[in-house]
Amino acid sequence: MWSEKKPSPPSDRGQAVAVIIFVLGVGTLLPWNFFITASQYFNDRLRESHSLTNSSADASLKDYNYDSWMALLSQLPLLLFTLLNSFLYQRVKERLRVAFSLMVIFLLFSLTAALVKVDMDPDTFFSVTMATIWFINTFGAVLQGSLFGVVGLFPPRYSTLFMSGQGLAGIFAAVAMLCSILSKPDRNSAALGYFITPCVATLGTLLCYLLLPHLEFAHFYLKRNQPDKVELDSTDKKALNSNMKDLEANGKTYVEPDDGQERSSVLAVFKKIWLMALCVTCVFAVTLSVFPVITVRVQTVYTENSDWEKVFTCVCCFIVFNVMDLAGRSAPSLFQWPSKGSRLFPVAVLSRLVFIPLIMMCNIQGSKLKVLFAHDCAFVSIMALFSFSNGYLASLCMAYAPQLVRCRDCETAGSLMTFFLVLGLALGASLSFLLGKLV
Repeated sequence: MWSEKKPSPPSDRGQAVAVIIFVLGVGTLLPWNFFITASQYFNDRLRESHSLTNSSADASLKDYNYDSWMALLSQLPLLLFTLLNSFLYQRVKERLRVAFSLMVIFLLFSLTAALVKVDMDPDTFFSVTMATIWFINTFGAVLQGSLFGVVGLFPPRYSTLFMSGQGLAGIFAAVAMLCSILSKPDRNSAALGYFITPCVATLGTLLCYLLLPHLEFAHFYLKRNQPDKVELDSTDKKALNSNMKDLEANGKTYVEPDDGQERSSVLAVFKKIWLMALCVTCVFAVTLSVFPVITVRVQTVYTENSDWEKVFTCVCCFIVFNVMDLAGRSAPSLFQWPSKGSRLFPVAVLSRLVFIPLIMMCNIQGSKLKVLFAHDCAFVSIMALFSFSNGYLASLCMAYAPQLVRCRDCETAGSLMTFFLVLGLALGASLSFLLGKLV
């Protein structure tokens, strides 16, 4: 009996699919990055609005803890939908999930842009903003999980491009904020231009997603297994094994038969990767505990230079963090140290705890702690090491975990690591409330 060869994949003409995958990566993390980078705008508006609507001096001192609430309400939906994704994704088609999520994100960004020109009571403005952050990150979590599934159908190079796009989302948001500050002297006009940018970017992401299946290269990978999977799913294992050669002769793809080894239980996989899971939780808990809650409070020593003072937070906090974090995420492709079995690895992860007091002792006006690192260069150096170590160690954790289990357990390991990553973000956001009080 003869067998027909599987068709070879077409070429990615003009790297169009690669560009689209990259854009989709940028689009998944835009919501989080645009709200976190606009921290100064929201804090200033809440502070000024409250002082105008309250006559007493004490009332004007109300602290809304925007940065802490923003971080917490951004990560809780991500944690929730990480737990619920298996139920949601089986019941709602991927195309509907992605398109609907992008449309909701677009509408919520449009609402945020419109509120720039609307005078509101500070309590109402804070409540609306927090609700917007919750829902925009809820649909952002659905979007990210869905697109990870789509990108997983392509060759590994496209997953790397998707991750690179995610890394550049923060830089994109920070540069957009910098441009809005430099181009418009009026704060409201600058904020309006800033929030219109993600509206346009989100629409661009939606168009790229809708275009993707129509490209020959993408169509091959998205559809090559779909019809036969449906047929095979309805066939019992005995019939599958007896008809394997017939399927191959007809040029159909099929799921490889089990080699006799069953997948390990979640608990069994966790016992093998528990150290990496705890490490990735620690890495992100440390990062979110001070970024951006504490880092945005650091001020320049050059207060006489008004132009530099306006862009200091954007440049020295957000741009430095995102550029060095991206560099850290890329570094493991060049070298990987410490190794996964080295005792130095958990030591390196725990050593990042030192960044919490270091950042808290930078130039924060009115801080209850002694300022030891007042100069701008000291803050930039600390931020560079802080962000590079975040990206580098987190990438190593995510890369090492699947190496500790059998091939058939890699998917389970990946799911567990994703959960503990998000858990670290949520723990860090919760811890930021306490650390914010200390300064």
